Amino acid sequence: MAHLLAMATRPMQIAAMNAAPLTIYLPDPAATDAIARQFADHVPGGCTLLLSGPIGAGKSHFARAFIRRRLGYPGDIPSPTFTLVQTYHSETEEVWHADLYRLSHPDEAAELGLDEAIGTAICVIEWPDRLGDLVPQNAIRLAFRDEGEGRSVAIDGLDPKLAAALLAGLEDD
Repeated sequence: MAHLLAMATRPMQIAAMNAAPLTIYLPDPAATDAIARQFADHVPGGCTLLLSGPIGAGKSHFARAFIRRRLGYPGDIPSPTFTLVQTYHSETEEVWHADLYRLSHPDEAAELGLDEAIGTAICVIEWPDRLGDLVPQNAIRLAFRDEGEGRSVAIDGLDPKLAAALLAGLEDD
């Protein structure tokens, strides 16, 4: 996966990642799968991942790959565009996948139960700008965007240990 690290291995100190987002180029869907698998393997329970970016930028693709890896979920993982929230369970944890695109006010996110799920379940939330004041301060933000023939993701909110684990996993992948 050296191509994933092309942008991530520029001269950068792991400890400085809280100051600036870590940006990784994703040339194809397989690269998005790889970064999602790394997140699934390394984020702690109760973590919130906020996925932003334009329609078609890879948010749902990332979420599906994350859920499959984290829970070993073999079934279909539909986009929650119309249901707004899909929940997935294992014996030990719960993952909430939310797509808030259709919300018009942050109060609607609370009505979905997201305020209670944040901090207890792993929450993967697309269109997090719709959360308003419900955005947890310790959330990890992933901003997807089209770049050249592929996409890139800017990752913010990583603590240094998690950042090091993600990068080490990408090098091994």
